[in-house]
Amino acid sequence: MSKKTALYCRVSTGNQSTGLEAQVRALRDYCARNSVTDYVIYEDENQSGVKSSRPALDRMMNDVRAGLIEKVIVYSFSRYARSVTHLLRALEEFKRIQVGFVSITESIDTNTPLGSAVFTILGAVAQLERDLIAERVRNGLANAKAKGVRLGRLKTRDSDLIRKLRASGMTYRQISQVANCSSGAVAAEIRQMKKEGTDTLRNVARVVEASKQKVAVVEEKVELELTRY
Repeated sequence: MSKKTALYCRVSTGNQSTGLEAQVRALRDYCARNSVTDYVIYEDENQSGVKSSRPALDRMMNDVRAGLIEKVIVYSFSRYARSVTHLLRALEEFKRIQVGFVSITESIDTNTPLGSAVFTILGAVAQLERDLIAERVRNGLANAKAKGVRLGRLKTRDSDLIRKLRASGMTYRQISQVANCSSGAVAAEIRQMKKEGTDTLRNVARVVEASKQKVAVVEEKVELELTRY
């Protein structure tokens, strides 16, 4: 079975039918100029570019992975991918299974030296995009923490009940049944209780040590006073 060339086009809303027709016409013209005759068209109408799944795109990718497609031609990067990272992942998959990729608006063909260079540049841009997102997340978390915003999931377990039940000698499983929470939540609360107990003991030890030092100072002063008589 001979492999086909896939032509993919997309518009965001149903009232952009003329835009879809323009893309199909541009793709057909490209095929005519480059002697591509055995092709199949995949059209996504009323499909937002931010969607991770689109009917026609999914069908095309299934055909690509099934070994039915030798080249994918799109009107532009923006018609195919929802982000640089999405585009790069697709290009990496096409490269791995030896499927060509062409974007006629950007005049990019991954089978040419220029296309290979663009592939490398896109990889660097995608990494930069990931780094910027990670940095924004870290800065946002630090800012929220500085403002006293509680981070993480809200604790829903009944801490007082769990501690009282544990003090009565009940097992983790028994406590979880009575307190209506998971055994993991019980274990987390017991760990927190033990940590608080350890912290309390440390604080007491520090207070005792400080008191000893104060007593020693007082005793030293008393001895000095007694030597005067």
